[in-house]
Amino acid sequence: MEKDWKLFLAPYEQAVGEMKVKLRGIRKQFNELNRHTPIEFVTGRVKPVDSILMKASLRKIPMDRLEEEMQDIAGLRIMCQFVEDIYQVVEIIRNRKDLEIVQERDYITNKKESGYRSYHLVIVYPVQLVTGEKRILAEIQIRTLAMNFWATIEHSLNYKYQGVFPEELNARLQRAAEAAYQLDGEMSDIREEIQEAQHLFSHGRGKNKRSYYKEDQP
Repeated sequence: MEKDWKLFLAPYEQAVGEMKVKLRGIRKQFNELNRHTPIEFVTGRVKPVDSILMKASLRKIPMDRLEEEMQDIAGLRIMCQFVEDIYQVVEIIRNRKDLEIVQERDYITNKKESGYRSYHLVIVYPVQLVTGEKRILAEIQIRTLAMNFWATIEHSLNYKYQGVFPEELNARLQRAAEAAYQLDGEMSDIREEIQEAQHLFSHGRGKNKRSYYKEDQP
């Protein structure tokens, strides 16, 4: 029997939509309290059907086990300015009562061999449907802007080379990953200065500024 993908993916789409609203609400609360917000912006997506099928084939996941064994059909990404913000966001999510964390992977302290850094949470999120509650798996990736820039480039190259990079390119990517991490370190060292400047800006001529990030618009 052919899978009804629209029906299958609907709860995941609902989950991503609800969680984006909630996470952006956290950012708004920090702003209203005139405090530095650890969340710079939030994006989310539901994995396309062709990507689901490709991953299921690679991981040998049966079609009737997708809900239990594929953790990132629903995915959210939280961008932060500073590495310290990442761990603050993780703690905020840990303390929420509307979801359950079932797995944590700290790829910042323990970077991947490629140089990839990010903090991953796998959660169980309850979606309220007309047929009742459905608990689904979702993945949240939390990273700095520098980490995201590197990961986005690496992802594009990975698609081109199917994961087998030329040696020279691989070495350059690893150096770039370290440079991005050093940049994050430098920004953390002057974090108080940056936050003070941003506070002054947001209460001065930038008070009514709009988000620069298209993905973060309603």
